[in-house]
Amino acid sequence: MSINKTRTVILTCSVAAITATGVWYGAGLKTRQEYKGGIRAEMEAAPAEIIARLEESRVGLVAKRTGLESKITELEARQRKERKVEDAR
Repeated sequence: MSINKTRTVILTCSVAAITATGVWYGAGLKTRQEYKGGIRAEMEAAPAEIIARLEESRVGLVAKRTGLESKITELEARQRKERKVEDAR
């Protein structure tokens, strides 16, 4: 390989590495800024907004609990039914 071709390859790889590093670092900065902005928004939120948000979360959690309880009830009923079948044998 000639010296000029080697130099071109090295220069191209260097520029690509620097660009990739810059993109990665910039993305990290943006993520940190968004995280800090979210925390600041929560800290500045009025108590009524916080309560509303918590109530919305509670509704979702209660719905999940209800679904899980019904699944557990169905599973227990199925297990009781299987035990009856096994005991009958």
